[in-house]
Amino acid sequence: MRGLILGTILTALAVPAVGASEPMVRAEYTNPGLVPAHWTLEIHPDGSAHFRTQRGSAARVEGEGIEAPDIDRDIRLSNKFADRIFGIAHRKRLFRVECESHMKVAFQGTKMLAYSGPEGEGACEFNYSKDPEIQALGDDLLSVANTMIEGARLQSLLLHDRLGLDRETELLTQSAADGRAQQIGSIRDILERLADDESVLERVRRRARALLDRAQTDRAQN
Repeated sequence: MRGLILGTILTALAVPAVGASEPMVRAEYTNPGLVPAHWTLEIHPDGSAHFRTQRGSAARVEGEGIEAPDIDRDIRLSNKFADRIFGIAHRKRLFRVECESHMKVAFQGTKMLAYSGPEGEGACEFNYSKDPEIQALGDDLLSVANTMIEGARLQSLLLHDRLGLDRETELLTQSAADGRAQQIGSIRDILERLADDESVLERVRRRARALLDRAQTDRAQN
């Protein structure tokens, strides 16, 4: 598995394409033991982005409730977050650096960061990075992915298990507070539906409104 993602993305970057001069950072994550096992996030300098997931073949865990369906959608990240990503990409030579620490640490999933644009392209892959800035960026991108996956799970719960929204919105609120879920505004659509839906529990509506307020505050600060 190691090196497969990096080889694939470098091959893709080497193929000329219309619009290839537009800067883009692509993040990928793979962990066969998780659901979803694989996701990609393509980010542009203005904060526009696209997020995709693939479930993989991990066994379903009893008692885990409804799984999030596969995601394939455009999202919007804050300008400040996008600026930080592209700033790191340029400071790290368009990710043409050795990211992996080669330390004996537990497997946390394979992360890949790649840049393509008029300045060139590059990519690096790691489980745990020796570079604190790259490691922190990997963690933050995982937090964005968590937000998107939680949003998809909330949509499924709204359709199939409205009582399950109580626990899920509580978990999302906790994750937003401690940073495990970032860019809450990227799931504004489902939060607005929950906030306005009188058929769900009032505490679910209240949490949805609080999360929307957090997203609005974050947007104002950015």
